[in-house]
Amino acid sequence: MDLEGITLPVLGDAARNGIDAAGLLEGARPESIYAHVPFCRHKCHYCDFYSVVDRRDRSGDFTIRFEEEARTAAGLIDSSAVRTVFVGGGTPTMLSPAELERVLKSIRLPAGEADLDEFTVEANPETVDEGIAAALFDSGVDRVSIGCQSFDPRHLQTLERHHDPDSVPRAIDRIREAGIERVSLDLIFGIPGSTLQDWERDLERALSLEPDHLSCYGLVFEPGTALDERRRRGRIEPIDDAIEAAMYQLTRERLREEGFGHYEVSNWARPGERSEHNLVYWNLGEWMAMGPAGAGNLRGVRYRNVPRLDDWLSSEGPSRIVDVERPQPSIARGERFMLGLRLRDGMPRGVVESLLRDDPGRRSMVEDLLEAGRLEWWQEGLRISEESLMTADEVLSRLV
Repeated sequence: MDLEGITLPVLGDAARNGIDAAGLLEGARPESIYAHVPFCRHKCHYCDFYSVVDRRDRSGDFTIRFEEEARTAAGLIDSSAVRTVFVGGGTPTMLSPAELERVLKSIRLPAGEADLDEFTVEANPETVDEGIAAALFDSGVDRVSIGCQSFDPRHLQTLERHHDPDSVPRAIDRIREAGIERVSLDLIFGIPGSTLQDWERDLERALSLEPDHLSCYGLVFEPGTALDERRRRGRIEPIDDAIEAAMYQLTRERLREEGFGHYEVSNWARPGERSEHNLVYWNLGEWMAMGPAGAGNLRGVRYRNVPRLDDWLSSEGPSRIVDVERPQPSIARGERFMLGLRLRDGMPRGVVESLLRDDPGRRSMVEDLLEAGRLEWWQEGLRISEESLMTADEVLSRLV
């Protein structure tokens, strides 16, 4: 699961729940900002994030509207707590260099003038030329997350991912030549038709590019995606569970050898290179959403901006909110476990005890999972046991 663009469950209509965007943002103190740029050249078959394959060239209108949203948000929130920014999509680097620079610089309005701990932008390697790389650097971006998925053309075709594997090292060279040192790569294992040897080659190719951070996700057939429809119709077959487990184990062993710390179920980093933005998500901090379909978490309210580009473009001020949820205490505790237990440092004992104090049912589940060896205490933190990492989602679903 890719949590850089995390969306917690949100339900209902904003108006019915008494939420207006300005009222939610006014005085809020988010730690992070997530900005969504929805444009894509092609909809990858595994992707369930909101995106539009836009052939009407609305990027100029998007840029103008985004700048307006940023100005409005800057006048509402308290920006003193903002530490990280993540710009995802979609493909932010599909914007022209001038448009991209305008969007990124406008984010500095609600982000405040203080130095950020981290400013990340997602990039498709095919879209990173010298102009884009310069725009990223000139806008203060210090980290780029590149979607590789695989270096094998056969497996990219299975995913309907349209990029040349050789574009990845070219993009990294351009990013580093522009002055941005921090690079993260996304890879997917468990692609139908792949072998353990294929995955080993992908890992080695990625390591040869000397990234600071690697996200390695087991392929998920998300409901409603084209890939899941192909699976349902029998046109592709998921790989054997034992092979996928071997791929994950190989990842853990090989990255440990290379000095990467395994800090979250699907994420590895060299010392000092953990994703600070993602840590806000996993610790269920507060973040503000910008752009169409962006999802945020402020003041105990989960919310999502209007998801249709035309509706978002025609609105004014902050993004109109269409979905909200104020989770009940039990649901909020479940979400805290769902996210916190993904971290390999685990959840501090004091936090766990506080969450379970008035929740005897969930306390009993935790005790059962500890007895079964699915959870473990490690350095005063509760975490998923080493032996259960491959089935982490199953463990977490019981606690949610």
